[in-house]
Amino acid sequence: MPPRRRPQFTQESIDQQLQQIHLLDQSSSSENLEQLGPIIKQIHANRQQEVYLRTLQGLIESKDAEIESICGDNYQEFISSVSTLFSIKSYTTNLREKITTLDSSVSQVGKSLVEKKKALLQTKKTAANLDEAIDGLQACLRVLDVVNRVGEMVKEGKYWSALRSLEDIESMPPTSLSTTPLFQHVLSSLPSLRGQIKDAVTASMKQWLLDIRNVSTQIGQLALDAMDLRTRRWRSRREKDPMLKSSRVGSAVEVISYEKTEYNVLDNDQLKVDFKPLYECIHIYTALDSLDEIRRSYQADRKAQSDLIIPEPLPLASLPSITQEIVGYFIVEYHVLNTTGSFRSEREVEDLWDALISRLSKAVEDALKNEKDPDTFLKVKEALLGAVMTLESYSYSTGSIHSVILRLFEKYTNILEIKFGKRFESIVAQDDFQPMYVEKSAEKDDVLETVWLTRDQRDELQRSAAPLNLPWSQGFYLCCQDIRSFVHNFYQFIEGVSQHHRNIDDLLSKSLDTILTDYISESIAKRAQGTDNLSQLAQIITNLEHFEIACSELERSLTNIRSSQRGGTIRLRAAASFAATRTKALARVTEVMSSKLELFELSEYDWTPKSRKGAPSGHLDELVSWLTTVIDSLALKDVYKEEAYRGAVGYIASCFMDFLTGRDIPMINEHAIANLLMDVDFLDEELKRSGHSHSAAFTELRSTASVVMSDAVNAYLVASIRQTSYPAVKPKRLQALLEKLARYGLECRDAASRERGEKRRKEAEAVGRLFPGENR
Repeated sequence: MPPRRRPQFTQESIDQQLQQIHLLDQSSSSENLEQLGPIIKQIHANRQQEVYLRTLQGLIESKDAEIESICGDNYQEFISSVSTLFSIKSYTTNLREKITTLDSSVSQVGKSLVEKKKALLQTKKTAANLDEAIDGLQACLRVLDVVNRVGEMVKEGKYWSALRSLEDIESMPPTSLSTTPLFQHVLSSLPSLRGQIKDAVTASMKQWLLDIRNVSTQIGQLALDAMDLRTRRWRSRREKDPMLKSSRVGSAVEVISYEKTEYNVLDNDQLKVDFKPLYECIHIYTALDSLDEIRRSYQADRKAQSDLIIPEPLPLASLPSITQEIVGYFIVEYHVLNTTGSFRSEREVEDLWDALISRLSKAVEDALKNEKDPDTFLKVKEALLGAVMTLESYSYSTGSIHSVILRLFEKYTNILEIKFGKRFESIVAQDDFQPMYVEKSAEKDDVLETVWLTRDQRDELQRSAAPLNLPWSQGFYLCCQDIRSFVHNFYQFIEGVSQHHRNIDDLLSKSLDTILTDYISESIAKRAQGTDNLSQLAQIITNLEHFEIACSELERSLTNIRSSQRGGTIRLRAAASFAATRTKALARVTEVMSSKLELFELSEYDWTPKSRKGAPSGHLDELVSWLTTVIDSLALKDVYKEEAYRGAVGYIASCFMDFLTGRDIPMINEHAIANLLMDVDFLDEELKRSGHSHSAAFTELRSTASVVMSDAVNAYLVASIRQTSYPAVKPKRLQALLEKLARYGLECRDAASRERGEKRRKEAEAVGRLFPGENR
């Protein structure tokens, strides 16, 4: 490879390079020295330093020669220019001296003017500063005046105006005042001022709440008075129109037909309730975006006030004033709920209502726990009912109070039952059970208006002239009177109460049944069992019969009353109790008759006579005469008299049968049986003659005796004959009679009698073997 040739530097190439870096370029004011680096690098890389320097020195010398040539050619012109410059310099120096002299003189002249100008400028600046300060102070005074008036407006109760003033301060357009510390201090104090307004309006509302609590009783009283007037008007209208009897105050019919008067319990001649403090407070808190805070505070305050309404324990004497305060309290709540938009919710009012009514219910029931006076229950009911009817008109749910009233009603009914029960027991205990005597027609009419009778009975007694003895005793009349009083007191409690008709009907039926059965019927039964006086027993039976009639008539009367009120049918079960007591009284008549019949010495017979009698026993005439006289004289219906006869004859037949088959008489003979049958026939005939035949009472006795007297024991042992001919004969009693006859025959001395006795013994054994345990 041939050796690399080194570059050759000429003055032209160097001149071009220097031109590139503007070292020789007169038109350029800057030097591009960045290009010098690559040139120097290339020189060193080729190791041509010496050559380059020599060439560069040659270029310099040529340029110097060129400069000398130029200067030599223009020397004269240069000298001329220099002379001219020296002349100009001289003139310039003179002019400068003149100017300096002139400036010095002007300075001397204008110095005082400058000082005055400076003073004037300073004065204008000071005046401008004073004007600005005055404007600032006036703006501050206006702000401070607004702040001061905020306090005055708060004191005057102009809370909304005060709050608007604060908003005006806060919304002022930016001015020089806006950057001052005073204005910034005022702005920083606005939350505090808002707090003062908030506290002031809250205090105003708190005072209003206290005032509302103080007038709640008066509000309630005015509302209750208005409802009482409305009730009396409706009652008057209801009495005129039978179609409205089932509608109470507050019913749909009453509300539609009620002619409302423009009467506002919160704004009238007697009372004006101002809600402005509450409305202002709500408005201010809404503007401050703190409505929830005042809502909670209001609810807590009203809750605290409601807790103070009912004292513990509750004095019943103060219940009317307490119900007035409750009514006033919730009328205010109703008004607030309907006039404050979203401030109050129905749920909050319902919470207050439920809590207060719950405490009232418990307090009332606790206060009446040991109360025995029905009138106290009536007063409590009236107080509660007035509140219920009034608050129902303000759309409050009163079901819980109605439930309390119905529970009180049950207790009231129980107390009435006990109270009237004692009176009924006293009436029955003091009754003489003699026909009630009325002397005048007016007295008779009063009695007939009180007792319950069938229409026929009433018409018959109406036709009877006074004086007269009524069919019943004084006790029946007094009981009817008190029953009416009980029913009146019963309905007096539920008057105006929202009734569940079936419950009321059932409770009335139950109460009347309790009174009629436990206190009247049972008391009469005890009196009947404790008396031996037949005339009193007869009157008791008559009274009981009238009580049975009274039950059915009372049912009809009460059902008519309830049907007019859309109630149900009243069902009384006490009539069955009076019927049972009447049966017991009739049985008691039989017992008394039987005890008196014992005085006639029915057992005074010779049971082993030697022969038969020729005539009935002598004491039977006296017995029949006494029996007919006593029974016929009783003030009873014929059917009851026949019942008495049947009982007396049955008792006589039972005694005779016991003589034949009982254990008291050890032995008997056929002659005694024949004598007894003669007496039985005599009694039967005498009773038939008097129209009181009760032969059936002697059927068993005659059939049993006929088996023996006709010597038909063997026939009796035949089942078909026994069932057709001797159905009334009881084997055990026939066996006992045969044993008595056998005992008599076996104790006789003669052979015929002994043989007959043995025969009776065998017959008795045969009857006993054939029917072991039958009809015993």
